[in-house]
Amino acid sequence: MILTSLISPEGFEKAWRYKDMFVDGLVCTVSLSFFTVIIGFILALVLAVMRLSNWRPFKFLALDKDGHLRDNRFLVGLSKFNPLSFIASCYVEVFRATPLLVQLFIIYYIVFANVPLPGFKFFGNIRFDRFFPGVVALSLNSAAYLCEIIRSGIQSIDGGQTEAARSLGLTQAKTMRFIILPQAIKNILPAIANEFVTIIKESSICYTIGVQEIMYAVASVKGATYRIGEPLIIATLVYFCLTFPTSKIIEHFERKMSVGDKR
Repeated sequence: MILTSLISPEGFEKAWRYKDMFVDGLVCTVSLSFFTVIIGFILALVLAVMRLSNWRPFKFLALDKDGHLRDNRFLVGLSKFNPLSFIASCYVEVFRATPLLVQLFIIYYIVFANVPLPGFKFFGNIRFDRFFPGVVALSLNSAAYLCEIIRSGIQSIDGGQTEAARSLGLTQAKTMRFIILPQAIKNILPAIANEFVTIIKESSICYTIGVQEIMYAVASVKGATYRIGEPLIIATLVYFCLTFPTSKIIEHFERKMSVGDKR
């Protein structure tokens, strides 16, 4: 048989016979996105704090034994080196500058090549040994983008907020947790929402390593019916039903959080 892209009612009828595969794919996509959002946000928060840190372990090299600034430019430059910020910056640049597909293949075929992951199934037909590398790759990629979003949100808060909190006796950790982060998240909520929606859509790439998400169902239906148009339209509708309500829910919380800003 020849693969056809023509769309017809008969084609939808054939594709609908495999609706259980789309349901399993929907469950897998939601699971991928859920774990990616949690792991990616936590990692991004750590990376953002690292990028904004002021830890300079070699700052003593800038001064001589008399307390005067050295003439040696190398030592002065080394005294300004922040290893935490350097590591986080390298991470962000590497993951933002390389394709997600390449990252996914490196994680699956190289990093986890000799790791004996358990092959049990959960939520129906989701295989853990393929699902877990997909979550890792998506989380690492998403964290690089979320890190920059969170960092810009933290830097958007006026420095007087930190000074006022410290004057009240709050530690740096408590200042960040109770004063800075709540305001920063409110400011960057639209950008975070956009990233979350992007995660749902980018999870489709995991079908290339055998994760049984929505696009895996499309490929399976195509192989069984030799039709591609109808399963793609069904997949489009499923993705829309996932992303559109998610965007509206976050817009609702954004409006609720911005009520106090209105005068």
